[in-house]
Order: sequence, then C-alpha cells, then structure tokens
Amino acid sequence: MNLRILYWLSAAFFLAVAAAPSNADGDDNWTPLFNGADLAGWRDYGGGAPVGWRVEDGALHFPGEGGSASGNDLVTQASYTNFELELEWKVLEGGNSGIFYLVTPGHDAIYWAAPEMQVLDDARHPDGQDPLTSAGSAYALYPAPRGVVKPAGEWNHVRIILHGDHVEHWMNGQQIVTYQLGSEDWLAAVARSKFADWQHYGRSRAGHIGLQDHGDPVWFRNLRIRALD
Repeated sequence: MNLRILYWLSAAFFLAVAAAPSNADGDDNWTPLFNGADLAGWRDYGGGAPVGWRVEDGALHFPGEGGSASGNDLVTQASYTNFELELEWKVLEGGNSGIFYLVTPGHDAIYWAAPEMQVLDDARHPDGQDPLTSAGSAYALYPAPRGVVKPAGEWNHVRIILHGDHVEHWMNGQQIVTYQLGSEDWLAAVARSKFADWQHYGRSRAGHIGLQDHGDPVWFRNLRIRALD
C-alpha cells in the first residue's frame, strides 16, 4: 500500500476515535433502581413486602387511595453512599410526596433520620407557599427557588448528589439546593426545624433511597444511581 494512503487512513482513524463521544460518564456507570415491570429491589420501610405500590405504564405508582398519609414508604433493598441519583416524578393537583436519601431502618418513621427532597404541586398544596417546603427543597431546611418545578401532571427530572458531606439537589436541569451535612449552617437549620430533637436526623453517611407515601397519587420513573469515588 502506498505510504501516503496508509498515512491518511491512519490519521482518519485516530481523528474518528478522538471525535467519538466518551462513555466515561455514560450509561455503563449507572445502575437501574427500577426495572419498569415489578417491585424487585424494593421493600416497605418497615422491612416487609411493598404495600400499596404498583407498576403503571413503566412507572412506580402510589395511587393514594384513602386520601390520608398511611406511611407505606418504599425503600431500596440496597444501601448507598457517595452517589448520584437520577429520576423523574409527577403528582396530581395538590399532590405531596418526597424522595428520601440516607434512609436508616429502625425508626418510627422514615423522616426521623433521612433527609428529604420535597415532591409537590407547588401551585395547589399549602407547602408550596413556603420555599422551605416547596418542590425540590431540602424539606424544612433549605429552600428551593421559584419557577423551576413543572405543573401538576407533568414529569420533573431531578438529581440528588451526595459526596461525603456535600449534597446537591437538581431539578429540570438547574441546581436548586446545595448544603454540607454536619456543617454549622446545617446544624443551625436543623435546630430551627421540627427535626431539632431527633438525634439521628441526617447523621448517617450511608443508607437506602426512599419514596414517600403521603396519601396522594404519585409516579416515579427512570430511577437510576451511580457510585461516586
């Protein structure tokens, strides 16, 4: 083969490799938390089989039948530390739910120890009037900005990043909350909240992922997680 032709073929190959998208942060690093078909990998916070939750059109769904919080919170079988969690959620008008992280067993309620990203219809639920308890907030501790959450019935894309003590909440492509667990600022926020006397609140650095039954219809889909170094 002519050396000039060989040179150009080699150059074209290396340029193509360089231009190809990297998979370093691609799907291979993600672990699905929901298979879209059943509740494998999930359990009730109390330790038993999931209660009230079902699969609907490829999403985890709690129908909210009965209209009051019954506490059938759903948690992953596995425990995680230093992670990025990604999922989508939607609620009906006036709906309320939550995404918990660093969930530890053995408490009377999941929220006695686990921080929460609020899931809410801001426009119609009373909690939506307060940025500290509106959609995307670190519930009762750090506020979420206005105008980021989508209306009831539409899907919201969220991410939660936990790396050591550092926590970030993202919603619909925007970072909306960031804080440091255990910092002076965080301790002051806890002291001002209803969690002030709950000695285990936010103390763990490893735990399960939880989805809240707050008595309202809620859907979650495309749940996945990846470990961070």
